[in-house]
Amino acid sequence: MQPLSAPYPATRFRRLKRTPALRAMVQEATLTPADFIWPVFVMEGADAEDPIPSMPGVARLTTDRIVKAAQEAHGLGIPAICLFPYTEQALKTEDCAMAWDADNLVNRTIRAIKDAVPEIAVMTDIALDPYNVNGHDGFVVDGEIINDESVEALVKMALAQAEAGADILGPSDMMDGRIGAIRQALEAEGHRNVAILSYAAKYASAFYGPFRDAVGASARLVGDKKTYQMNPANSDEALRLIARDLTEGADMIMVKPGMPYLDICRRAKETFGAPTFAYQVSGEYAMLQAASQNGWLDGDAVMFESLTAFKRAGCDGILTYFAVDAARALAS
Repeated sequence: MQPLSAPYPATRFRRLKRTPALRAMVQEATLTPADFIWPVFVMEGADAEDPIPSMPGVARLTTDRIVKAAQEAHGLGIPAICLFPYTEQALKTEDCAMAWDADNLVNRTIRAIKDAVPEIAVMTDIALDPYNVNGHDGFVVDGEIINDESVEALVKMALAQAEAGADILGPSDMMDGRIGAIRQALEAEGHRNVAILSYAAKYASAFYGPFRDAVGASARLVGDKKTYQMNPANSDEALRLIARDLTEGADMIMVKPGMPYLDICRRAKETFGAPTFAYQVSGEYAMLQAASQNGWLDGDAVMFESLTAFKRAGCDGILTYFAVDAARALAS
């Protein structure tokens, strides 16, 4: 589009900024609660929560409290909730077998949410790191994160979550070929209606630290994840990865992190036209919250400005820890 306007003073851009009504009429990007997926952290126990110091305002919740959270989210118009488990260290192993246990914490929580709030979509995370004694998203053999054997495990994990009632599977591992393998297995086992929201462009970012605190992985990670997550300097590679995942059967794609990669969001949406999501990750959330609590920024203002940026960049939705706060504010 080539912008066209008459010369000043026939054109005065301030005319349409003069009142709230005029500004609202010409606003290009609009937020609603339907734009949000709410990531939540689930832990063992009953009627309890455990605040996460590096994520002010966020806590690990027991399954019964997650159900109440899902009920609130649904009432606010948030369409989906995404589960991440806090796994006790004693349950983390090299074979990661707990990841596909039908009765593990995530699968029990899926069933509890779907029993209480069947209308809300439940999204899950597919990666081995919550269950891996080495803290990696795949199996580690002699210091190498091995691909094909990891994919076999991820398929078992995906099937267990689908059987528990998950609506959306979120493969976040970045192993090669996992989308095609998961999609083929879902079709073969009768889970043809389960959607895949692929972490297609997931960068090896420094913004994940608070999340690793939340799931208890910070102290366990051996080395880094640069052999399977993306180089932050790369853009064309992101498009190749997104194209691969879509051709393998992903229904939706995600860019992660969010704000530092708005250019990738825009390129992805314009190139493929597929449902495109961004994850406003823990570090993004934490830095805005910390600045707000110190009085350096207006918390509500920067929350909405940051979320609107994703819609302006072309995203169809956002995974954000601000989901409930933003939805409440939009409703008021």
